[in-house]
Amino acid sequence: MYEKKPWLKFYGDVPVSIDYPRISMHESLMRSVEKNPDSIAYDFIGTRSSYRKFAEDIERLANALSHLGLGKGDCITIAMPTTPQGIICFYAANRLGAVASMIPPESTAEEIRFYLNISKSNFALILDVTYPSFRKIMGDTNLEVIIVTNVGDCLPGAKRIGYYMTKGRKFSPLPKGSHVRWWKELMKKRYPPAPEENGNADDLAVILFSGGTTGTPKGVMLSNLNFISEGMQAAAWGNFSSEDSILTSLPLFHGFGLGVCVNAIFMGGGACIMTPTSKPESIASLIREKKPTFIVGVPTLYESLSRSRNFQGADLRHLKAAFSGADTLPRRVKEDFEERVRTCGGNIRLLEGYGLTEAVTAIMATPLTEYREGSIGIPYPDMLAKIVKKGTTKEAPVGEDGELCIHGPPVMLGYLGEPEATAQTLRKHADGRTWLHTGDIVSMDEDGFFYYKLRLKRMIKSSGMIVYPGQVEAVLLNHPNVEAACVIGIPDQHQGERVKGFVVLKEPPEAGKKMEEILIDHCRKSLIRWSCPSEVEFRKDLPLTPAGKIAFRELEEEEIEKPRLEERSGKK
Repeated sequence: MYEKKPWLKFYGDVPVSIDYPRISMHESLMRSVEKNPDSIAYDFIGTRSSYRKFAEDIERLANALSHLGLGKGDCITIAMPTTPQGIICFYAANRLGAVASMIPPESTAEEIRFYLNISKSNFALILDVTYPSFRKIMGDTNLEVIIVTNVGDCLPGAKRIGYYMTKGRKFSPLPKGSHVRWWKELMKKRYPPAPEENGNADDLAVILFSGGTTGTPKGVMLSNLNFISEGMQAAAWGNFSSEDSILTSLPLFHGFGLGVCVNAIFMGGGACIMTPTSKPESIASLIREKKPTFIVGVPTLYESLSRSRNFQGADLRHLKAAFSGADTLPRRVKEDFEERVRTCGGNIRLLEGYGLTEAVTAIMATPLTEYREGSIGIPYPDMLAKIVKKGTTKEAPVGEDGELCIHGPPVMLGYLGEPEATAQTLRKHADGRTWLHTGDIVSMDEDGFFYYKLRLKRMIKSSGMIVYPGQVEAVLLNHPNVEAACVIGIPDQHQGERVKGFVVLKEPPEAGKKMEEILIDHCRKSLIRWSCPSEVEFRKDLPLTPAGKIAFRELEEEEIEKPRLEERSGKK
């Protein structure tokens, strides 16, 4: 069935196949620069850059990084919010043939140590406010150079002064040392031209982090071709041009934010409207002011926009499409947003898509002209997708639930330093192709539309961000009072899911509100904020599987059943 691609009849003007250049991401971006030198590449809080200026800044930073010692095969960690410095550095590293490892800027010191060591990064680009966390663990890593910047470095004159007069003065001065370099100083100086690198399409270019199929953090190795192909596919799907702009509040370490909202719009020659905040009111104001043609976000963003005062009364006739990804889109959220847009003069659908970090990000979406309730859409050009029976490589009949497998140019090289996990996820089937087993249970109808059901892999998605239960459990178990722990995601009206911990204490009488606060605070010291439990429930013991493992699914089922039980008790 997958060979017949029944979904092709819904492509409309979208090409069935695309010719992907065998070049680096930097070279691909330069093609957009040549075509659209005077078009706006990005807009950030009043700072606008043409494609020509963008290319000049990339080259200037590449020269500086090369002078400092970054070269082909080296790795630079980029721990930045969605700002110009992050994307300039991303392409500058690629210009040198270096690898960009993208991590959350809010990461704790322990998380930073993990990310730096698995990627073997010797360079890092960070915000000044996060320097103490990096400095704390620098001696435990290969880190040699830390490039420090702040939001004010890329703001226009008046706003820059305002930033330094308010937020800028709150940060303590950084110690001077050979390992610290300031962004603004690097960008002012002139350095010798960096050597030309002939980019190989199959070279490792980017490391993103995902839960893989086992629910523990893994470095996803992505090539130039992976990013170029996914970007060109998404650009073709939305028919991006130099007349288009896309608003992103999604972070650079997120495949959706980097792959679609940044790289894909650049592939099409359009503008990326960036904001370092995810606050709905700020995003609503940007939509009113900047009038993007596309909005891409997670379901919680659209739910918040529907309630936003700034969104009400806005002229939304400029919108061509809005896409939701990274989490399941509730029907109520979809309908409320579409109704709000209609009252503001727009006429679009909020369309759902599907993607995973192991293929950069989105690899299927609902066509702009079609809609099937509950569907995550159809595959992008050059993507093959099929459903196999759980635990096998045997294709399931149409309409039957099974594991989604995909094949195509965006599929990752593998997991960094994890050959066994790579072999479990990338498997050769009887047709001779290597298929990515996604770990997601999906079905497909006769027309080739796919419908997401549930995850096989153990992961929590809170407001579109991935949480690894195993990582949170390890932190809880590191507390001296904890005997056993299990972490699950529980339904939440605003976040989709939130993190809840179940704990067995070594001294059961200590259970209570105070101990709950102690354990949550303990997690905050080691985990990024969205990974920390919002609540902890104490148990005398935890349910076990016949094999003696903690039965986390039993706890998940209990939480799902709770509202029904409470409703019945209320009726009684």
